[in-house]
Amino acid sequence: MSTARLARERATLFLMQLALVCVIAATLFIMGTVLFRGVPALTWAMLTSLPTGGFYLGKGGGILNAIVGSVLLSIPATLLATLVSLPVATALQTEYLPRSLARIVTVALDILWGIPSIVYGVFGFLVMLAFGIGTSLLGGILTLTFLMIPVMTRAMSEVIAATPLELKETAYAIGATKYETMRHVILRQSFPGLVTAMMLAFGRGIGDAAAVLFTAGYSDRIPRSLTDPAASLPLAVFFQLASPSPIVQQRAYAAACVLMVIVLTISIGARLLGSRARRFTIR
Repeated sequence: MSTARLARERATLFLMQLALVCVIAATLFIMGTVLFRGVPALTWAMLTSLPTGGFYLGKGGGILNAIVGSVLLSIPATLLATLVSLPVATALQTEYLPRSLARIVTVALDILWGIPSIVYGVFGFLVMLAFGIGTSLLGGILTLTFLMIPVMTRAMSEVIAATPLELKETAYAIGATKYETMRHVILRQSFPGLVTAMMLAFGRGIGDAAAVLFTAGYSDRIPRSLTDPAASLPLAVFFQLASPSPIVQQRAYAAACVLMVIVLTISIGARLLGSRARRFTIR
């Protein structure tokens, strides 16, 4: 190997290692900052009680409304987005759509992925006004569903596209139909990646504040129906950080800790589920 090629290889390796170190350092810095400032304010009473009248002025109360609201917003939205994203991703990669139409759908998904979340919130708010619907849990769920669909569909599409061509050809060779190949071969092979795609979309949905600000609103109570407004952890962090009280600001970091733990728990659970599912895949 020539000296110039060896130098380029070493420089490339150094840049990759530097990028890896930067990513790890940034992650640890963010997590460390949130934990350092939030854990001292995190108490069991804060997790299990609703805000009182003076909560945002430094008095007693908790963030139970935001925890429950985030769960009620994100989980149904993830399930609804899966019902839309999985068929679309499958159609894009299993020859159900003409190539020209598949390219148009792919470009549309890329555009939707790049749209800021606040635009989804404004769009959902305008639709709700048109139908006479106020800020509610239902409005937040539907807005987050539309926010998740492009993320989940593109991720699922890439996972399905990675299925070995030999598996499809073998299935067709033994007389399987497109549907049978998709159900028993492609989806089974892609299951770990599909779960990861769902968790990727879930992470974006539960951490989004701009979209639900206009549609779900905010409430110090736990929603009892789809028409009630719902709080969320991102908005709880936002409102508490805006307070001039240092005690309330520290509670904002505690709420951020809870949000981070929820996302990490879901991500680790998805990894474990995907690892167990990989034993049924062909490598």
